Amino acid sequence: MKREKILVVLAGQPNCGKSTVFNALTGASQHVANYPGVTVEKMTGSYRRNGTRVEVVDLPGTYSLTSYSPEERVSRDFVLQENPSVVVNVVDASNLKRHLYLTFQLLEMQVPVVLNLNMMDVAGRRGLAINTQELGRLLGVEVVPTSMKTGQGKEDLKEAIARVADSDIGERLAQIDYGPMEPPLREIQDRLSETWKGPYAYPLRWLAVKLMEGDTDARERVRQGYSDPEACLDLVEHTRNAFESEHKETPERHIAYHRYQAAETISRSSVKPKKGIGRPLSDKVDRFVCNRFLGPAILIGVIYLLYYLSIVQGYNITNYTWPILAKLRALTEAITPSPGFIEIPIIRSFALWFVDSINALLNYIPIFFILFGLIAILEDSGYMPRMAFMLDRLFGRFGLHGQSTLPMVLGGIYVGGCAVPGVMACKGIPDERSRLATILIIPMLNCLAKVPLYVLLINIYFAAYRGMAMFFISTISLLMVLPVAKLLTLTVLKKRPTAPFIMEMPPYHLPTIRGVLGRAVERVWLFVRKIITIVAAVAVVIFVLLQFPGLTDNRMAHYQAEKDKAIEAFYEKIQGAPFTQNLQGDNLLALVLYWDVYKTAKMTAGGKEAVDKVNAEFEKKNALFFSIVKPGKDKTGRNANRALKKLVKDRNGLLREMRKERIDASFLGRLGKALEPATQWAGFNWRVNVALLSAFAAKESSVATLGALYDQGETGDQSLEQRMAEGEEGFTPLHALALMLFMVLYPPCIATTIMVKVQSGSFKWMLFSMFYPMALGLVVAMAVFTGGKALGLTGLQAMFVFYGLALTATIGMGLIKNRENFS
Repeated sequence: MKREKILVVLAGQPNCGKSTVFNALTGASQHVANYPGVTVEKMTGSYRRNGTRVEVVDLPGTYSLTSYSPEERVSRDFVLQENPSVVVNVVDASNLKRHLYLTFQLLEMQVPVVLNLNMMDVAGRRGLAINTQELGRLLGVEVVPTSMKTGQGKEDLKEAIARVADSDIGERLAQIDYGPMEPPLREIQDRLSETWKGPYAYPLRWLAVKLMEGDTDARERVRQGYSDPEACLDLVEHTRNAFESEHKETPERHIAYHRYQAAETISRSSVKPKKGIGRPLSDKVDRFVCNRFLGPAILIGVIYLLYYLSIVQGYNITNYTWPILAKLRALTEAITPSPGFIEIPIIRSFALWFVDSINALLNYIPIFFILFGLIAILEDSGYMPRMAFMLDRLFGRFGLHGQSTLPMVLGGIYVGGCAVPGVMACKGIPDERSRLATILIIPMLNCLAKVPLYVLLINIYFAAYRGMAMFFISTISLLMVLPVAKLLTLTVLKKRPTAPFIMEMPPYHLPTIRGVLGRAVERVWLFVRKIITIVAAVAVVIFVLLQFPGLTDNRMAHYQAEKDKAIEAFYEKIQGAPFTQNLQGDNLLALVLYWDVYKTAKMTAGGKEAVDKVNAEFEKKNALFFSIVKPGKDKTGRNANRALKKLVKDRNGLLREMRKERIDASFLGRLGKALEPATQWAGFNWRVNVALLSAFAAKESSVATLGALYDQGETGDQSLEQRMAEGEEGFTPLHALALMLFMVLYPPCIATTIMVKVQSGSFKWMLFSMFYPMALGLVVAMAVFTGGKALGLTGLQAMFVFYGLALTATIGMGLIKNRENFS
């Protein structure tokens, strides 16, 4: 009878090309979700063959099917409980012996297996000839060789899946002989067969082996599915102890040894090296790249190049992209209602605020595109696993994992990452304790969103020491997150299970342009989605909180009177001029706006020719107005020009005062002032509080909000550095240092917070990730500001002292050992 549906699962170790096999089989028909109750990603897809729908599930890459990590647990549960028609075990043909370790565990689970020998082209280049028939005979499964990167063998694999799905696995599957452990295994199997009562009939031999390995999840299965489980588990414990006592070897070590021995035997029988093939190129390169002394030097060079190309050169590219964003703002100005003399329509204010907020972030896209492209090259070339291998020893001292490297690089281990992809990348860390610790510290790294505030403060308060201050802020985050990670793993995470570091060193590959560009575009799109969703929504909220409840009628009447006074003074100064009648009523406002637009156009014009062109355009647009804004030697015109300058200055002053008063009385302004009694010990006033509150949404908002607080109107020509320096006369470098350190430890933005929830699978950890950095940041900022002030330290002196303390704490915490907690 023909089946309507076949369920196929792909199982294999990391870097075996399993994703390539999945993509080749399913094409564009794919869907991403999470396994129930955990944060492990589930990829599903399908294809049709001879009228039958074949559903394909891509299990997470795992080295074994124990219960060390969520990936291993969900893979094992899926194979045991979903009853797949076929399990396609994808293995790297160039590394057969090591991959057979997982194959043996699948065979023990008594499931129908097709062994897909992928990457046969790589095996050929490494001088390996594989006898697939002999391999299939020894394992008792169908073996299908493929080079799925080129599509070679795809149809053969589909045919093998169809054949195995319609056949009976019978007794043909190979079984490992565990030697002296066989009698105890049979005894446990007999006891299990007598007491089974659960919903799932687990393969008895597989369950017996797992119990002898001391697998905690297997013990739980016995408790849930068997009658009189404690008696059974007592038997297992007694058998384990007896075996260890008799053979002077732990059962789990004995089992692993026999699996590796079987893999060695089968590999030797079916894999033969070709003559005349020397040592693989990857091995030769690794002699230098993974060298104990040369490797770290190469690693530092690679990271430096990564940031030089993305941050320095990417920033240069923004010089060409920013004018495009400026045109978007100009378009917004053109299509929104024109401003009055002191009345700015709310729609215009909101539209410009919104566009400015979005533009500030879109300006980072060239930097992100280069950064993500370079990271894709590191991943595809095979260098990223080697980075993890070299850094594992260092990170391990702080409770982290070698595979924390990629998330930390993405999050901004030096300067210029983004916490969202950083937290997302944590799903690849197999060690639960290290994964949670990495998730919780990534928001403290230097993401790009923090950089504008650093640059702003350094330019104002450490202008003479820019290089030193930038080095300080770039490295101090690492000196703080490492001790924090250690503290977390010694306290709130100490009971979380850990896993040994297992990292495959895949052969080096030449990255493809398509693969690199595809990865870069995918990650940039993630950033853009964040901007057009969360950040945009929060920009709206911040705008409302800063605009309302607004000015009272009395205050508006006051500003109206000031406006009338300024206009009256203008008319007095141009009295008697031939064009006085032409500047009455709405024409005066038109002249003021003409002045603003002309000034902006002239500032952005580059070179004398461009300025001449601007002059010609504006003279053509309105000759009378042009004769006033560009009077030349005409005495009447110059007099009117001076009067107009004074009028524009008075108008901008009124707009600035109104804006400040509105923010001062706004909901957000009131909250900032309410926090002042506490934050004053960290050196923060209400304006800084407001900027920091707005950064909860997105850290970029801190500078945007400061820009609003120190704004000077629509036509101001001062930089934010100048405006903030003038507006905060009492601010010192010590204030700036405390503020920068608080920003380093600032809680994650909303998008990152959501990602923490997704990756940790827990609201508890999401809330924890928000509140503990805030408390830590306040303590550090208060200690630096209040302590530095009490000791009479300057900002620069306090910077040196804090760096020394952080370095000492990092070294000291690195000397404390973590206790491993293997499941």
